[in-house]
Amino acid sequence: MDWSIGSGRMIETETTSADNGHVRWSAVKSIWISSMTLTAVFIGLFVFSWSAFLVFILLTGLTLCAGHSVGMHRRFIHNSFECPLWLEYVLVWLGVMVGMAGPFGMMKQHDLRDWAQRRKDCHAFLCHRNSILKDAWWQLHCDLHLDNGPEFLPEDRIRHDPIYKFMERTWMWHQLPIALILFAIGGWSWVVWGVAARVSVGVIGHWLVGYFAHDHGPRRWHLVDAGVQGYDVPIAALVSFGESWHNNHHAYPGSAKLGLDDDQPDPGWWLIKTFEAVGLAWNIKTPETMCQREALNRLETDEGGCWFCHSVLGRRPT
Repeated sequence: MDWSIGSGRMIETETTSADNGHVRWSAVKSIWISSMTLTAVFIGLFVFSWSAFLVFILLTGLTLCAGHSVGMHRRFIHNSFECPLWLEYVLVWLGVMVGMAGPFGMMKQHDLRDWAQRRKDCHAFLCHRNSILKDAWWQLHCDLHLDNGPEFLPEDRIRHDPIYKFMERTWMWHQLPIALILFAIGGWSWVVWGVAARVSVGVIGHWLVGYFAHDHGPRRWHLVDAGVQGYDVPIAALVSFGESWHNNHHAYPGSAKLGLDDDQPDPGWWLIKTFEAVGLAWNIKTPETMCQREALNRLETDEGGCWFCHSVLGRRPT
């Protein structure tokens, strides 16, 4: 099983399809992001302080970089490097604190999307093939229910882990102790900016990068026979901590390094290299240490042009 690209967790049968399904409103998902966003927008301005804004910046950077990008995505989902178990728990917990889902929920949605995008019959929900407003509604407020989707089966190492099971059951509640600490130090201002605004920006920002990264834009790799290609969103490289080099990620899903070229900054990779320097990361996977994919072609020049012209002005991929 190739856990590094998640294919081993999606179990197919002859009737499995990535296309036939229904998008339905998810009450919990919708109320969660709506409440965070409305709190941030309508209360945040009235309780604003520079100290609260600094808390927002620091906690957002910590949870998105160390948590989502390095812990949840590169370590937990793709096994792109190894580290002590205690550090893995801390990093994945920080990923949970972003506020998108629990560890298994994040892994299942990620692996389902990656699995579907490698097929020809990919549902529009899974490849962001809609207008930006419709895609926002679907991704932030709805769930896709495939009629004959694959079975999700994580590897034994994590499937039976009591810590990850606890995180999955209680992922929303993990904001509460942080909120209490922030309230004790800085009052409601710190709570609104350190929890509501942070979660809202993290969740919506993650969707936006994913939306543009599956639109027309610059790319340096082409996957033969893939139903969906990944595209880079250079303007978001630093604020996404390297996650917006999505064309590279489609090319080498198991790589711990997402910014593969010198002109592609990747703060998540810098953190992993820092861990390695102090002995907390090893067996780090990069394209140089991985087998070359036969279906992968390097393009001679950047292809796709300006992502803004295609995405914001409304041109969608065919």
